[in-house]
Amino acid sequence: MLQSPLVSADWLSEKSDDQNIVILDASWHMPATGRKAGEEFKQQHIPGARFFDIDAVCDASEPFPHTVPTVDIFEKAVSALGIKNEDTVVAYDDSDVKSSGRVWWLFRLMGHTQVYVLNGGLKKWVADGKPISTDTSSYTPSSYKASFQPLLFQSKEEMLAISNTKSAQIVDARGASRFYGREAEPRPGLRAGHIPGSVNLPFTQLFREDGTIKSKQQLTDILADRAIDLGAPIVTSCGSGVTACNLALAFAELGKWDTAIYDGSWTEWGSLHDFPIETE
Repeated sequence: MLQSPLVSADWLSEKSDDQNIVILDASWHMPATGRKAGEEFKQQHIPGARFFDIDAVCDASEPFPHTVPTVDIFEKAVSALGIKNEDTVVAYDDSDVKSSGRVWWLFRLMGHTQVYVLNGGLKKWVADGKPISTDTSSYTPSSYKASFQPLLFQSKEEMLAISNTKSAQIVDARGASRFYGREAEPRPGLRAGHIPGSVNLPFTQLFREDGTIKSKQQLTDILADRAIDLGAPIVTSCGSGVTACNLALAFAELGKWDTAIYDGSWTEWGSLHDFPIETE
């Protein structure tokens, strides 16, 4: 069993010559920011890193953003990046929404257990005086094979059943003002509020100022304050399935590795006018 889903900048720097470690820049930004992660990658990234685009590696036939890809789509994209099944994958980001958590979860969803997140991301890497690069070399394609893990994924139908039966804890990573419907959703046409029975835990509360995840004791105290039980089933949600993965990452740091993600999250639920919502 993995002891932690996180690695430090020092650890990764020491492994820079290891051919079986693949570093992925998993940066993604909310559309309103105007930032383009792919362009920023070309300007600055960790040496040897490859860019993983969650908006491209998705099921584009679905109407919601960066929907989980089919196994075939994932295999082709990961093979094109030259990633092998036996590789250790380390994802990082330079994003306000800590998008590397999404790529960490996505690899685990597809059966890849040796996947980690660089604690603190590019910001901490640079602050620690580590080198950066602009090199975008090509890679030798691989023949990656995925194995979908359904227990880590929840659909809208499953979420409706969970909401009705209370068979799992639903934890929402959005800010409180969105959770309680006091602020309009950033995506037009969505209702405001949350899935009935869910608990609010804004993902931003899990991180320190330098972008690293808070200590285990701090995380434990935060969960206790919200009566979240790591010994019981949990599924997380957010706006579009990105920041929900940061909750799963923090729970894994505390030893809970089986948190499921509601992939459609509020972008889907908020658009389904026959699905119930709460604002209290």
